[in-house]
Amino acid sequence: MTQETTAVSLTACAKTFADGTRALEPLDLEVEGGETVVLLGPSGCGKTTLLRIIAGLESPDRGGRVHFNDEDVTPRPIERRNVGMVFQSYALFPNMTVAGNVAYGLRVRKDPKAKVEARVDEMLAMMHIDDLADRRVDQLSGGQRQRVALARAIAVRPRVLLLDEPLTALDALLRDRLRVEIDSLLRALGITSIYVTHDQAEAMALGDRIVVMSQGRIAQIGTPRDIYHRPANDFVADFVGTVNRLPAAVLAGPDLPPGPEALFRPEDAELVGEGEGHFSARVTSAFFLGDRTRLILDAGGGAAPVVVESTLHDPVATGATVAVRVRPGGFMRLDGAGGRP
Repeated sequence: MTQETTAVSLTACAKTFADGTRALEPLDLEVEGGETVVLLGPSGCGKTTLLRIIAGLESPDRGGRVHFNDEDVTPRPIERRNVGMVFQSYALFPNMTVAGNVAYGLRVRKDPKAKVEARVDEMLAMMHIDDLADRRVDQLSGGQRQRVALARAIAVRPRVLLLDEPLTALDALLRDRLRVEIDSLLRALGITSIYVTHDQAEAMALGDRIVVMSQGRIAQIGTPRDIYHRPANDFVADFVGTVNRLPAAVLAGPDLPPGPEALFRPEDAELVGEGEGHFSARVTSAFFLGDRTRLILDAGGGAAPVVVESTLHDPVATGATVAVRVRPGGFMRLDGAGGRP
């Protein structure tokens, strides 16, 4: 069920609101046709504003341009851009049935009745909600409503699918399940998709590339692996996952990174025998998580607590002193180099 893909290009897009608030600094972004790009960042970083500019719900400041393939769509409102949007709030019509919601966009553009009915049936089956066709929206669970919202957005075969924190309102288990379904759906459709979230796990699971944003600017663009293992700066390192920072003074042994401190992820450290580690530390807390134990360590030297994910089956006692070694390639640098391949 693939369709011709649309590349999205933003040039010098900034946004200043009427009250003088600067939501976006001028930025450029290229999204390839058929790619899923995730805009990731904390609240207020500009990611939703950027999505709304792509949608046509906001206009960029003077000089900013939005292109779909070679077409300049900057002056076009949302209804003339052929984009599909899925919101956190679902934005469904409560006075319509599920089938009526899914059919809405098709009827607005005056598709023939038989074509509308066939497309609605196709969408309901794809989203596994065909048994809900005649049900009213207010009779649905949150997960069912989000499936309806997705079906409605996709039904019109949009050039670009835009998703603004679509899973935030759902409980954790349902969020994980729908995340898998959305990933499978986007892969099957091959549609260009831009997805906004502040959830790092969501971004890592869904994005071909991640655009990390901070204070209206792009902090880094890269694959999930690049963003995680080769953060460009302190903000990205700290925002995406957990990162340990240790002063060089508390470290010993081979393969130490240059500079005044060493950075590494919790899963890149392991407990070893005495004298075999890069540092020794006292266990201040131990949390058994089933498949692993999360250890919180005090390495001394004024360092912040160190987090280590241990897969050892034997329990580690609070107060014990342990030796820790960072695996080869586990030390990170913040210049885009180093880290694991």
